Amino acid sequence: MTTQWTRGVSLRQLRIFEAVARLGSISRAAEELHLTQPAVSMQVKALDGLIGLPLIETLGKKLRVTDVGMEIARHARAIEHQLAEAEAALAQMASGHAGLVSVGVVSTAKYIAPKLLMAFRERFPDVQVRISLHNRDDIFRQLEDNLIDLAIMGRPPAALGCEAHVFAEHPLSILACEGHPLTGGGMASAEDLGREAFLIRERGSGTRVTQESFVIEHGIRPTEIIELPSNEIIKQAAIAGMGLAFLSEHTCQLELRTGVLRRIAAPGTPVIRNWHVVYRDRKNLLPAAQALRDFLLAKGGGLVNAQVTSAQPV
Repeated sequence: MTTQWTRGVSLRQLRIFEAVARLGSISRAAEELHLTQPAVSMQVKALDGLIGLPLIETLGKKLRVTDVGMEIARHARAIEHQLAEAEAALAQMASGHAGLVSVGVVSTAKYIAPKLLMAFRERFPDVQVRISLHNRDDIFRQLEDNLIDLAIMGRPPAALGCEAHVFAEHPLSILACEGHPLTGGGMASAEDLGREAFLIRERGSGTRVTQESFVIEHGIRPTEIIELPSNEIIKQAAIAGMGLAFLSEHTCQLELRTGVLRRIAAPGTPVIRNWHVVYRDRKNLLPAAQALRDFLLAKGGGLVNAQVTSAQPV
């Protein structure tokens, strides 16, 4: 038997031989494949020579497939089946109905991303979504290193070459614990806010960047800045009365509904930013990633807005 014969065999030869073995006749195989009998015989002979063992025997006018030939025909059918499956899978991927999408989610967006991605999976159940959760700077690095297809974030990177599309509004407010004097309904001034401690996210957070811009723009000089590493810790610290929180309203819907956190009315609030779906401008998005991008642009705003509390509890 010729070693490494598979390197020389072609799919055409396997298809022709499978038809001969299945039909038990070169003439019937030629008819099914719309080939001449000499062409079929030549391909069977070439395959026989590659393998080095007889695939068929002719006894008088009767053709018999040898055990080796039966094994080759079995594998030929399996290969044909796998190719058909691959063709169907690629057709699904081309339509955006299957495949894998890697999505980077900034930490604040973890409160909205699961609902968005679950709704997407309900529509495209054969698409796998792989999620990574990081702060804004880390998501930038993932985009730069091509580790993710798409990112869900607030303020998109300016220096990195990206396409960014708005899919929903993103309100941020100043929040305090229940019973805080500044939650009484009147408009708090910069001087009022300056007499308070402010709770702030770690460096690299998009929320921190927005908060710092807001404080500078409105001339607020807090008595103390307390840096904390997550939205959850900031919420608990604000509930405990440690200071004022400046947070995305999407991160604290439960606390606002129950009244343990309350908005402070102040000029310029709520600060309205946007949620973006972001990807590298030279990124060749596969159909599944394109489908997720298009889904967010078409449906994301409605899904996100449904989570926003319209008013504080009385």
